[in-house]
Amino acid sequence: KTSRINIIGTTIQRRKLIDPKYVVGKGKLSEIIIQAIQKHATLLVFDRELSSAQIRSIADFVEMKVIDRSQLILDIFAKQAKSREGKYQVELAQLEYILPRLITKNTAMSRLTGGIGGRGPGETKLEINRRRVREKIDRLKNDIAKIRKQRRQQKSMRNKKGIPVISIVGYTNAGKSTLLNTLTQSNIIAANRLFATLDPSSRRLRFPKDVEVIITDTVGFIQNLPRNLMEAFHATLDELIDADVILHVIDISNPRYKQQKETVEQILKDLKLDTIPTLFVFNKIDRIALDSFDDQWFLTQGIPISATRKETLKPLIDKLESMITLTK
Repeated sequence: KTSRINIIGTTIQRRKLIDPKYVVGKGKLSEIIIQAIQKHATLLVFDRELSSAQIRSIADFVEMKVIDRSQLILDIFAKQAKSREGKYQVELAQLEYILPRLITKNTAMSRLTGGIGGRGPGETKLEINRRRVREKIDRLKNDIAKIRKQRRQQKSMRNKKGIPVISIVGYTNAGKSTLLNTLTQSNIIAANRLFATLDPSSRRLRFPKDVEVIITDTVGFIQNLPRNLMEAFHATLDELIDADVILHVIDISNPRYKQQKETVEQILKDLKLDTIPTLFVFNKIDRIALDSFDDQWFLTQGIPISATRKETLKPLIDKLESMITLTK
């Protein structure tokens, strides 16, 4: 939906072992081809990461474009990035994904010997492409490093002023940007799409008792996000390092809310951010019947809200203010 791909069919195969060449069995892949032809499909998406050899083997067999989970996520990232840094991060992630997959079918072209001390004149087209990709990766890393240095300087100035920081985290599409908009009456992009926020978005917020804070939105987390993609968007997660309080937004109307909560908690743990005081916020209560909710004890672990309804946010604001006061 977010990538604007029209899904016309889904196939699941349970196997003891992944087929090393085709992932699914050859017979199952033949069934998929028939279904694709009947429904006029032009793209085959695998919900897992594929090696370059697997992509080539499957594409040759089905004679249509084949992409994997990482490519799909990168495509979404590319559509959503707005800032200069966000665009650099997307391009870097794309190139780092492409580099090990730059292969050639023609083994006779594998290498032509170059001059003494290098392969300049004798480089194959493949090797030239690899070299250019590596050079571009180095340039992007340098550009991103400069932007991060500027951000660290801005953070240093902010820290000197002693303004507390609240960072909003959550599974993608949990309603983080909507909550930030409602709390601060700002206009961050809030859409029913995966990864609508890729760039760090910070706003000032003054609580009723005159406590002023910086509140920051972050990229939405997702289960099984490849590590290189997570590292590529370290820019948005940098904001979490200086957080005094983490606001973990959970879409309570999603049937997989517990699994999504655990995914976010694991990522925070991996980033060594699980020691920061955290407040659970159960969003989208307007979409469920609270009285008959299947796990009433779970609801006691946080604060139920509807990010679109400002009148539901008072308990959240009061709790945040008290937590910030304790951390000062």
